[in-house]
Amino acid sequence: MIEKRFNEFRVSVKPSEFNDIDFLLNEAKQLDANDPQLANRIRLRVKNLKVKQQSTPNDSVTAAATVQTSAVKSATSRTPSKPIENNQASETTTTNSARKAPSAATEADSKAPQWYDFTKPLIEWISRRPFVALVVIPTLLFSLYQTLWASERFESQAQVTVQQPDGMATMDASMALLSGLGVSSSQGTDSELVKAYIYSNDMIEYLNRQLNMRQHFSDSGIDYFSRLHDSDSRETAIEYYKKRVKVEVNTTSGVITIYGQAFSSEYAQQLTQTIVDRAEWYINSIGHQLAQEQLTFIQGEHEIVAQKLRDAQTALLGFQQKYNLIDPTAEGAAIQQIAYGLEGQIATKNAELTGLSQIMSAQAPQVKMLQNEIAALEQQLVSERTKLATSEGESFSVSQILATFTDLRVKMELALQAYTSSQVSLEKSRIEAYRQLKYLVTVEAATQPEDNQYPEVLYNITLFAILTSMIFAIGRIIVLTIYELK
Repeated sequence: MIEKRFNEFRVSVKPSEFNDIDFLLNEAKQLDANDPQLANRIRLRVKNLKVKQQSTPNDSVTAAATVQTSAVKSATSRTPSKPIENNQASETTTTNSARKAPSAATEADSKAPQWYDFTKPLIEWISRRPFVALVVIPTLLFSLYQTLWASERFESQAQVTVQQPDGMATMDASMALLSGLGVSSSQGTDSELVKAYIYSNDMIEYLNRQLNMRQHFSDSGIDYFSRLHDSDSRETAIEYYKKRVKVEVNTTSGVITIYGQAFSSEYAQQLTQTIVDRAEWYINSIGHQLAQEQLTFIQGEHEIVAQKLRDAQTALLGFQQKYNLIDPTAEGAAIQQIAYGLEGQIATKNAELTGLSQIMSAQAPQVKMLQNEIAALEQQLVSERTKLATSEGESFSVSQILATFTDLRVKMELALQAYTSSQVSLEKSRIEAYRQLKYLVTVEAATQPEDNQYPEVLYNITLFAILTSMIFAIGRIIVLTIYELK
């Protein structure tokens, strides 16, 4: 039973591992708890391997020859010659096989992969000194990279802020209230807008056109791990740009600080200043664009209202010219006043006629004269009243003309009010447009660094050593926990 498990173990491992004493000892040590019999059998295999290593090939051949001679003599004393010859042949074959065995093993060893002889001692050395191999040596290599190979990076700094005109100082109180200048502007939003534009693809394309930024960052003189490679995609280039350009916004003061890194002092300053200039153009263009769009819309609406006012004025003027009336209301009132006067005169003349009729005959000249005057006044009254009812040569009466004129005048007054409101809105929009004009004010121009800011050698090496030590400790704990649970 134990031999069966031993054979299964031999099949499960490589031939080189089956002949490796250290490997077999480790396997036996791991099997002591679960299968001590198989562990003892593996140790017996180790013992046999040690015996074979101590003996030489000549000793093996001599021992085989001695065994062969003893066997031949014993067979000769007990059996006929022919069987002895067969036994001799058999032993000779066995001896030849024994002699050929070392040669086959040697040939198999010669065909084994050459890397095994190199990796085996390396793995053993790492297993004996894991902290040195996994922490100390990588830290030393990283230190050499940071101190000898890593390219120096210079950092230029600039500070800007977004400002807009003070509209309160340029208008009176009524216009300030009308334009709503009591509301504070969203300066924080403007700062974030500048930050977003600096990180945008449009800014990167502009810098590539103006400064050949990608060519600078992919220069072959820069170390392999710090430069931008020609095969990198656009997305990789954008991420690389965001690592080299940093934007910080002070939410309290609204000051935007721009840090630009490059592999030369002059280029770092040029890069940062170009970013500032382009951001200033962007803010100004947005302000002018918004103001122009708002003014264009309001001016279009104002033009519509002004056209309605002109149409109303033209209609009213044409109506007045058609009927030769400056003010039909006043004209109607005058006609009505004349009619009232004629009615008064007729009443007076009728009273006089009544008084004369009592003292004179109906054929008296004075009575006839009063009757004629009364008839004339009544005829004139009818004529004036007819003017109020109908117009001479026209189908419209004075009252109808008056109603039409009133309607046209109301339309013109409404159009005039709309025009006045539109004019106020236009002026308000001009003020708002002026307020929306924003400017990027430079607080600190792009500086030209004299010393390289990066790489931070001491900080990077210390951080790398701490991280590798932590990872090693965690891995060590996991491995020991696994061994304990077996």
